[in-house]
Amino acid sequence: MSASSRPRPHILLLHCHDLGRHLHCLGADTVRSPHLDGLAAQGVVLEDVFAAAPQCSPSRASLFTGRWPHTNGVMGLTRRGFAWDLHPEERHLAGMLREAGYRTELVGVQHETRGRDDRQLARRLGFDRAVTDGMAGPVADLTVDALRRLSADPEPFYLQVGFHEPRRLPGARDVPGVTGFLGDHIEPDDVLGVAVPPYLDDEPSAREEIAELQGSIRHMDAAVGRVLGELEQLGLAHETLVIFTTDHGLALPRAKCSLYDPGTEVAFLLRYPARGWAGGRRERALLSNIDVVPTLVDLLGLAPEGRPMHGTSFLPLLDGEPFEPAETVFTEMTHHDYYDPRRAVRTNRFKLIVNFSSAPGFMDPTQSWHRRCSAIDGHPHPNTESHPEVELYDLAAAPWELADVADEPGYAEVRAALTEALHVWMRDTGDPLLAGAVADPQHHRSVAALTAHEGALPSGTGATGPQHSRNTETGRQQ
Repeated sequence: MSASSRPRPHILLLHCHDLGRHLHCLGADTVRSPHLDGLAAQGVVLEDVFAAAPQCSPSRASLFTGRWPHTNGVMGLTRRGFAWDLHPEERHLAGMLREAGYRTELVGVQHETRGRDDRQLARRLGFDRAVTDGMAGPVADLTVDALRRLSADPEPFYLQVGFHEPRRLPGARDVPGVTGFLGDHIEPDDVLGVAVPPYLDDEPSAREEIAELQGSIRHMDAAVGRVLGELEQLGLAHETLVIFTTDHGLALPRAKCSLYDPGTEVAFLLRYPARGWAGGRRERALLSNIDVVPTLVDLLGLAPEGRPMHGTSFLPLLDGEPFEPAETVFTEMTHHDYYDPRRAVRTNRFKLIVNFSSAPGFMDPTQSWHRRCSAIDGHPHPNTESHPEVELYDLAAAPWELADVADEPGYAEVRAALTEALHVWMRDTGDPLLAGAVADPQHHRSVAALTAHEGALPSGTGATGPQHSRNTETGRQQ
């Protein structure tokens, strides 16, 4: 059967929090992830996929729109207290597929748009139905139910499934000042040993924390196994495109919330036997998660309306046809816990980061007062110091970005070329950071709170009341 006459596949897209590439099949030898390892062995592994951003909401917003965070509106977290959101005109993958005749359902985590009740959320993103539980066990139960229901109808389905694990989850076993990975329902896993990532100090507290992380990954993997097992039982595995990915890197120092590789690298496994995407094939090509929606649009022959996508289809790569991968991938961060705007460009050998504030060297993603994992001695720009304007890393010489060569004369041409490439990308995609600091929604809410009383004050009183004035030269209250 030709590609053009092949029926449209069902699409099952599974994603989780904070995983990076920390799976056994991707080189994490002490992690037990048998079901995802099995998916990798049966499908295709894309080994060089990077997130558009090292944080959950901006990365997911790009994954599901094919557009950069600074263009789709999600430059920070969408949850309460932060409230970034997709621009009203932004289109989600679910809406595109629904218009193309797919039944669309969401189960579990979504962070790509501001929180709403499930019905409002479904309408905003284009799902027929949404149930936003989050823990792996209940999400697996809900997904199994959804698969059984969806399999009874002839139309293709798009089922988007999000797991919280292995995100940090507070629990009764946490010591004061620490947020671990276990919650109250996960056990640590050190059956295969414990391997502390090379960019962190290998010390007892780190090993304890990594064992928790490994347990959380195993717990999530078991939930994935239940879903994939049900797909097999229903006889849908051959004709279903299964995708598994994550939002960004591990929730460990110098990973999540940084533009170093441990923060932006993501697992990307897929399987579609009916099209030959099978057999454990591995591909090395620089890709971004903004390329996913354009690839699915290409696969299905869609022509969605709306704003142009920034990603590029990698369908030829999956089909084993000639494919010219990009020479660069870009990543960005603007807001997370605080304002820390950064932009980066990466090639196969080099990484250049430009920092737009004097924030610490990297943001701490541990959600803990007492950090159990620490960056190893010798890392440039620790989070006790401000980061410089420009960082440059030779990934061949120092794969863990341990040596900043931005000011070394021998790298001057590389720095100039990558700086130009980054500037052109920011300019051509309309990055607002080029025009100055980017205010977050909290800023606008605070200004509104300050000015809410205007027009209600008696005549002759100023915004600060009649008894106060400000000396504009000293800035002191008079």
